[in-house]
Amino acid sequence: MKHSECCLFQNKVSSFAVARARLGSRLCRKLFGIQREALDLVAIPKGEVYKDFHVLTLVRRSEVDSMFDEKGRPFKAREIDPKNSLVIGTIRMGFGHWRIAIALASAAHSMGIRAYLLDLMSFSGTPIEKSIKFLEGAYNSFSRFSQKSKAFNALIWEPITSGMNAHLDAAIQNREVSKLFKAAFEKIPKEIPMVAAHPWVGWSAVLCGMKKVVSMIPDNLPLAFWLVEGSVHTVQSPSAYMGYRTLLHMEKGAPISNCLPREKIVQTGHYVDYEILASIKSDCKMRLEREKNHEARRFLLTMGGAGAQAAKFGEIASYCKTYIEQEKVCLLINMGDHEGRWNDLKRALEKKSIPYQMHTDWKKTRAFIEDSKKSKLTGVHIFLHSDFYAAVYCTNLLLHISDVMITKPSELSFYPIPKLFIQRVGRHEAWGAIRASEIGGGTKEADNPQILNRILKTLVEEDDLLKLYIKNILDNDKIKIYDGAINVVKIAMK
Repeated sequence: MKHSECCLFQNKVSSFAVARARLGSRLCRKLFGIQREALDLVAIPKGEVYKDFHVLTLVRRSEVDSMFDEKGRPFKAREIDPKNSLVIGTIRMGFGHWRIAIALASAAHSMGIRAYLLDLMSFSGTPIEKSIKFLEGAYNSFSRFSQKSKAFNALIWEPITSGMNAHLDAAIQNREVSKLFKAAFEKIPKEIPMVAAHPWVGWSAVLCGMKKVVSMIPDNLPLAFWLVEGSVHTVQSPSAYMGYRTLLHMEKGAPISNCLPREKIVQTGHYVDYEILASIKSDCKMRLEREKNHEARRFLLTMGGAGAQAAKFGEIASYCKTYIEQEKVCLLINMGDHEGRWNDLKRALEKKSIPYQMHTDWKKTRAFIEDSKKSKLTGVHIFLHSDFYAAVYCTNLLLHISDVMITKPSELSFYPIPKLFIQRVGRHEAWGAIRASEIGGGTKEADNPQILNRILKTLVEEDDLLKLYIKNILDNDKIKIYDGAINVVKIAMK
């Protein structure tokens, strides 16, 4: 075993930990094999992400001839051009990694920089896609079960998400798993900046010799899971900077004697889309006007990528039923692409005789959102889109027309909208709510139904909390707390 494999940031890791870290990758190799031939990637102007941000999607050259745009025209392949460009690497694993990638695409577009999108889940039929799908399926199943079983959540899932992922072993494990994905990076020009929205992307790029790798860390709780040796790390807050800079609580067995080098970590601020950043003042102004005009309070409920919140959304809708009937509350519920979870929520709504309006056509959804900026909204609106980009980006668009977002404390904790935080999915998410509440952009985590209902009632019947959060968001904007995505792009392009 090479000495470097037992070392991370000049800190020793036991050979036993390295051997154990290989178990996951060995299981995937046994089940799905390994992609030995390097993927020959080219770029095409594919989908809504190109329409919105001119992002070119990386696909296999051999598949271009079988790909067509919405008008039935064949795509023309473009070679990857390193000049004034960057690659945004992500994984269609949950919504958070993609939402961060979209924020980067938006920022790059606003700065006149060409962005290429590399989604490791898009290479269908390869061992790369099969391995990630297998690992994602396990994570999503455990996440959903954690919301149903308090014992499982407390004794197993939270210790895994915040304990096992905290130690340097977790970074070693990611390094081993990432060896399965190297084939997707081997033919990408080594000098082009690679911004990784997931550590598997970062490690794969580093292992393939890419020279400019930036690893975006979303979590406020220091977790070695996000560390990628050989890259520059970005964080969203001062507490995250201190935690990752000093590798806080990441030791296991051997003590940590070396910190993360200062030149390998930067506090950038919150990763927020340029369109959201540019409209903070106008969005907040409209929220205050709706309050002044006594319009229905618009609550945006967002489903996470694992689909774990369906039951909670049903409980919220049930509690708000009278408010909805009195036109004091309007619920905007984005179910993402979770048709199965929507069926669960549908049964809960129909059981309580709560009517709703469906929005499943992406063009009509966008038109509805645009119209809702000036018109009154009432009732319950359900958004469900099979396209993954639409499923994720719908929340970003709905944010502009909403008064309060109800969400678990995930990557959305850092967005500039008043937030009501429901129960987290994993202990690592708790620090997202702590960050938002400390800078005055949202509530503390309400993991108890009685507390949640009490906060809901206050937000509906009173205006002081809403105005407090709006004021703080505007103050935060003045000191550029929400400029993180733009700053990440600047770092990548240096």
